[in-house]
Amino acid sequence: MRNLEIVIIGGGLAGLTAGIHLAKNNNSVTIIEKNEFPKHKVCGEYISNEVLNYFEWLDVHVTDLKPTNITNLQFSTANGTTINAKLPLGGFGISRYQLDFYLYNKAIENGCKIIKEEVEDVVFEKEKFTITTSDGTVLIADFVVGAFGKRSNIDLRLNRNFTQKKSPWLAVKAHYSGDFPNYLVGLHNFKGGYCGVSKVENNIINICYLVEYKEFKEYKNINDFQNLVVKKNPILNEIFENSKLLFEKPLTISQISFEEKKAVENHILMIGDTAGLIHPLCGNGMAMAIHSAKIVSELLINFTNNKIKTREELEKIYIKSWNYNFEARLRTGRLLSKTLLKPKLSELT
Repeated sequence: MRNLEIVIIGGGLAGLTAGIHLAKNNNSVTIIEKNEFPKHKVCGEYISNEVLNYFEWLDVHVTDLKPTNITNLQFSTANGTTINAKLPLGGFGISRYQLDFYLYNKAIENGCKIIKEEVEDVVFEKEKFTITTSDGTVLIADFVVGAFGKRSNIDLRLNRNFTQKKSPWLAVKAHYSGDFPNYLVGLHNFKGGYCGVSKVENNIINICYLVEYKEFKEYKNINDFQNLVVKKNPILNEIFENSKLLFEKPLTISQISFEEKKAVENHILMIGDTAGLIHPLCGNGMAMAIHSAKIVSELLINFTNNKIKTREELEKIYIKSWNYNFEARLRTGRLLSKTLLKPKLSELT
């Protein structure tokens, strides 16, 4: 068995899950994360039940966090036309504030070393990575896993193709108190965007929406935009009117890119949103992140056990696995997005 040093850049959902998996199999794992825990993140905070067996295998017991059990979907167009459906697998609602903090502690419990710094540079040379952080720390690793999220300065340093295009998307998220069914996840259209609504732990409503920046920039602030655009959908209007904001102000993130990304760049194995971001309409971005962590962890373990002989072979298998599991989902998400941004076509669909 080979003994490997593995560095994971990013301590979000995908990075922490991969860290737990790899450390569970006696690998030396360092996770570099610039943010403190716990921390709120812009996210739909709904996870498909497809991940539950894997979480149990990792000894990750999400039931301890008392998530909501979600069984039904309500979808509406911008004028409030609705479709209601039973979710085939169902899912659960849990805040990133609680889940990421739980996974962070689980990673430490499993032996992961966590460094709270920002990565300045990653260089691959002579089959080794040299990672330099903002405080001058230098790490040497056999493999680097990229889990640094939707958009990062590391993307620019790697000159990734999607960074050459300015992204038109802005995301807004906040927690609310109010009356909303525990069992329901809502996906609601409005002009220029979509909004997800569901309950997380402690009877909290998570409302997270994605909007084209060209639609948003005409308004002075988030409050004006919500009142004059988002609430034109009568379903969303009712939800907002009967809910109270729990945050001091909503969280925002800009320059979100849904362009195609490569699963391997400069020999870094990308997972989660770093490898490909799925439109919220597909509803399984968090499950995808967890699944990609599982795939890359299993391949790295196969490498340590000599079931995979070379780095080149591992990278080829990972790219093939990523495409097999996620390429069609991502393509469907992009198609749905284009369709549902056109009101007449959206109604017909």
